[in-house]
Formats: sequence, C-alpha cells, structure tokens
Amino acid sequence: MANSQRKILVTSALPYANGPIHLGHMLEYIQTDIWSRFQKLRGHECHYICADDAHGTPIMLKAQQLGIEPEEMIAQVNKEHQQDFADFNIQFDNFHSTHSVENRELSSEIYLKLRDAGFIETRTISQLFDPEKSMFLPDRFVKGTCPKCKSEDQYGDNCDNCGATYNPTDLLNPKSAVSGATPVMKDSEHFFFDLPAFETMLSEWTRSGAIQEEIANKLAEWFDQGLQQWDISRDAPYFGFEIPDAPGKYFYVWLDAPIGYMGSFKNLCDRREDLNFDDFWSKDSTAEVYHFIGKDIVNFHSLFWPAMLEGAGYRKPTSVFAHGYVTVNGAKMSKSKGTFIKARTYLDNLDPEYLRYYYAAKLSNRIDDLDLNLEDFAQRVNSDLVGKLVNLASRTAGFISKRFDGKLANVADTSLEQTFLGKQTLIEELYENREFGKAMREIMALADLANAYVADAAPWQLIKDEAKQEEAHQVCSNALNLFRILVTYLKPVLPKLADDVEAFLQFPLTWDNLSADLAGHEIAKFKALMQRVDMKNIEAIIEASKDNLLATTDANHVEAKKTASTDAASAQNDALVDTRSPLESDPISAEISFEDFAKIDLRIARIAKAEHVPEANKLLKLQLDLGGETKQVFAGIKSAYAPEDLEGKLTVMVANLAPRKMRFGMSEGMVLAAGPGNKDLFILEPHEGAQPGMRVK
Repeated sequence: MANSQRKILVTSALPYANGPIHLGHMLEYIQTDIWSRFQKLRGHECHYICADDAHGTPIMLKAQQLGIEPEEMIAQVNKEHQQDFADFNIQFDNFHSTHSVENRELSSEIYLKLRDAGFIETRTISQLFDPEKSMFLPDRFVKGTCPKCKSEDQYGDNCDNCGATYNPTDLLNPKSAVSGATPVMKDSEHFFFDLPAFETMLSEWTRSGAIQEEIANKLAEWFDQGLQQWDISRDAPYFGFEIPDAPGKYFYVWLDAPIGYMGSFKNLCDRREDLNFDDFWSKDSTAEVYHFIGKDIVNFHSLFWPAMLEGAGYRKPTSVFAHGYVTVNGAKMSKSKGTFIKARTYLDNLDPEYLRYYYAAKLSNRIDDLDLNLEDFAQRVNSDLVGKLVNLASRTAGFISKRFDGKLANVADTSLEQTFLGKQTLIEELYENREFGKAMREIMALADLANAYVADAAPWQLIKDEAKQEEAHQVCSNALNLFRILVTYLKPVLPKLADDVEAFLQFPLTWDNLSADLAGHEIAKFKALMQRVDMKNIEAIIEASKDNLLATTDANHVEAKKTASTDAASAQNDALVDTRSPLESDPISAEISFEDFAKIDLRIARIAKAEHVPEANKLLKLQLDLGGETKQVFAGIKSAYAPEDLEGKLTVMVANLAPRKMRFGMSEGMVLAAGPGNKDLFILEPHEGAQPGMRVK
C-alpha cells in the first residue's frame, strides 16, 4: 500500500446524451481512466464517476424527430455509451445520468441556497421566439446572415466564416433552425446567477494552481472585461428540471450538468455503506476532487462551477485538468459536421488497448491538440507493444516451459532489474503529473534495454549447449521478470494485457510486488498476447466512416496545402532543417559502404546549456560537453523539447561532422533524435553509466 493513503474523487466531463461516443471523446475518458487506475494501483482510495448529460433543447428536439419521449431516448443512449466505455476498458466506479432523482434534489438544493443567500436575481429580457413551435430559440437554433461579413447560413452566436461573435438578435434575415419560421422578439422573465459577487474568490482561485497556467491566462480575459451575471433559466418547452417556485421555468442545462458529478457520486454513496458523500463534498473535506475536461468548457468548470459551489457552501475542486482536441490524420473532428470516427466503428475493427497506448504515448499535462495519425498509430503499436513489449516474453517463455518445467530460475545478476526498479519513482511522478507520453518513453527505453540484453545473451543459442543450460534458464527468467515489471508499469494504460499477463505469470501485478523475487515460481504456458495492427483494419475503419469524412475532403486539402507551405517556409527559415516525418520521407536510394559508416564518430554528450534561437521556428542552440571539450550545435528539436527540459541530460552526437556556418552561428556537429516528428521527437538518451566523451559503438 502507499505510505499515505489519499481519498480521491475523479470525474470526466459528461458526454451529451444525443449521439454516439467518438474517438475525440475517448481521449478524455482514456486519460482519466489511466490516471484513476494509477491511483488505485498505488493503493489510494480513488473513485472515478461520470454520467450522461441528458438535458437541453437539442435532446428535446431530437426525441421529437424520433417520435419518442426524451426519457426513452436518453435511456437508450446511456446504454450505448456504457457499452462503448466498457469495451474500451474504462473503469468507472459509477456511470449515472443527470436526469436522476439525486441530481434533481441536489440542483434544487444548491439553487435554493444560492437564492436564499442573495445570489439569484430575476429580470425581464427579450429573446427570439419561434411563433410556429411556440418556443424561445437558443443561439444555435437561429440561423441567418452574419452582421459583419454578410455570410449566409450562420449560427446565432458566431460566424464560421469571419469568426465574429454577436447576439442572435444581431443576425440579418434570421430564421428558426427548428421550423424555418422568421422568429419574433418576445419578453420573458429570467433567473440570473450573480457571478460578479465571486470575482475576488475566483481571481484568487484561478491563480492558485488549481488550473493550468494557460487556462488561468485565458480566463484573465473574463476578469479584464468584468464578470457578468449568468442566465441560468430557460422557458418551457424544455427538457430538464423545473426551477423550484417558478412554474414553466427550467434550469439551463449547464447549471445541473456539473451538479451531475455530485449526483452520480451521491448515487454511488447510497449504494455503498463505506462511502460518505460529505467526506468528499463538504466545505471542510480533506479529500481531493479532480475534473478532467476539454479546453472548450473551461469557463463553466473554472468560473461558474466553483462560484456555485462556494455560494452553496460546498468545497471547490482540487484541480481542473484541461486537454486539447483530437484530429484524425490532421483533419479537425466536428460532431456537428459529422467528421468523427465512432468508438463503436473502431471497436468493431481494432483492439481498444492499441488506442489507449497511442493516446497515452502522445499525452502531456499541457493543452495541446493531439493528432491521431493512423499510419503512425499502426507503426507505433507494432513497434512498441508487439515488437518490444510482448516480443520480450514470446522470445523467452517457451524455453521456460519446455526445458525448465515452467519454473523460473534464481537470477544471480540482478543489475538490470535494479535499473528497471530505479525508474519507479520517476514513472510514478510522470503518471501523477499526467505526463503520460514521457512515462511511455521511459518505459519503452527500459524495454529496449531488456530486448538488447536478450539479443546479446541469445538464449536460443545457449539452449543448444548442454553446459550452458543454467545460463539460458537465468537469461529467460530474468527477461520474464523484466517483462513483469514493464507490464506492471503499463497496467494503468493496458489493463486487459495486464490481466492476461497475470494469468500467464500466475502472479498479481501490483505496485507493491514490483521487486518481488520469483525464484522457483511456476508460470503457465505462454499464449499470444497481442497481434500486430493490420492496415486492412484501419482501412476498414476509414471505409466505415467515409460518410463522415468525405464532407471535409476539400477543407482538409486546403489545410494540408496551407500547412505544407508553412512548413516549407519554416524549414527554409531554420536553415534547411528536414521537418518531414519518417512516413513522408523518400525511400533511401543510395547506399554507403561499411567503411564509410565506420568513419562516423558517435559520442556521448552532456547538454550543458540549451536556449531558444529567437529567429528560428524549429531550432534550439545547444552547448554539448564531450568530457573536456564543448561543441555548439543547432538542433531542430524545438517542437519536442523546452530548453529547460534538456539541460543536464545525456544525448548522442555526431562529433566529427564538419562545422557548418549558419546565419545563427557555427554548428559543430549533429544531435541524434528519432520519432514521427513535431512533438514526438526523441533525444536518444543512453543507459545509465555513460559518461560525456564516451564513444558509441
């Protein structure tokens, strides 16, 4: 168990109950699930809860189109969502709905506390009204001509063409998106939450470290402009909860949606005697509460939500963690425009653990967008999971079963195991800080060491020599022990693989068992653990999603041309740095002799200093210590590393490259790096024990 057990409540943003889960959604649930599983693996009390966001005008209208009641529609969607999540190995402790008894009671209670404390005001406003449907129209249900650029068929809140934002009453020639009728202005009394009353608290809380700095900087614009009262009511007809003491008035979906976190947890507490709701949500709670969300809803979670909680006498979240969007092959995903691959389409064709690993390998604690490049996806899964990880067991387990009665040896040399265990604290810190990509790099670097060890020892050769049977036994046992440590480190990311490995090793993979001695332990017969990604399966996904993707072909073509020209200009500006990914590079068309290759002097170098090159988009200026000699190198790795992350690290450099004068200064060598490109560009760090100046052989 962990030295000091924490009490943790974790949530993901609530999926909207009017459509299927897609791969853009899955980024967040996979990210949260990995973090939650890690906390549980460490021995902490951690509860991961979620729910469907089941209220609002879009759900009401879609149910009408389907000719069913909203309750029937959201029940069916809830069932489909839960199946998708379960098949992606998302381990919720509870998955509920905002259309629940618990959420109704909590929403009413919080509203009444806010009202009684003087934080709710009412006033009459004028809104666009559909005379045919007899309903007030939300901004997105009004379309017309943009008042700025005069583009037609634009939504009532912003223009897709020029980016202008405005009120729906500013639209020219407005039409109801529901009936096509021309809306009219109509007065209605609305209820407003007094957000400005919490300005001091919010300005302090948003700078307290509870949210990422980038988000805090963005929210500063709200304070600069002055916080405004927030309209929390909608008029009938509306699918949601009626406001207490206000017939025909309903809570705006964004009021009861975050309270849905509390509602789902309350539902869990009511079913478990060992859980107390107040332990996590009371004002004096010492538990931790974390929200994982997309960057598009930070204002609700980092302004409105903490203010509501504060005003109603509840605790605020410990932290709100925002992430970026997902693109597929460089194209933006859009639910409204249909440019998404459904979770179910993926599941029909590929192992969910592949996507869990790929997302983990690209995730950081920043708010960068993540591109699901399907070719890179296949290559990385095949290389890392099949070629490095599973291959370690498949190369060695058979010998244990066939020659040594399935029992592991007492390994004499545990130096490599100690190297693996020495990374435990770092890997813990990376998981904790949501630096999953860095954690995957560390783990795969260990896998490289293990595979190099097996390749050098060649147990398949040792086994042929009667005098070397014990040596072969030790090599294979050591390899499987290293494999066990690797899979334990990866258990939050690959839970199904971990289950299969536990069955194979007949041993539980826990953080407490990392340093276990398995001498004499009997393992089961090895079975294939994971198959390579076949591009045919990816092609099948693309084919099945083609209706969704065709609409963006032209837009993607324009965006690709724009990106290509930008990259070309950047590359020229950075003095001929090759920015293409390996997938885009030309095949090698020229061979060199071994003698020519042997002339390359590869040396270990310590990065003594790293700094930005102000005039360059892709270069960093490095001072490399070769053990008594310092060389200056300009390296095109700015997309992957901040200078402060590099100083003190070891790398490999070409030390006998002729100096080259660049417009930024003299470059006296070349740093070796590998990867698909952009943020996934990896400095090759040699194993521990290397010293600056050592030659790489």
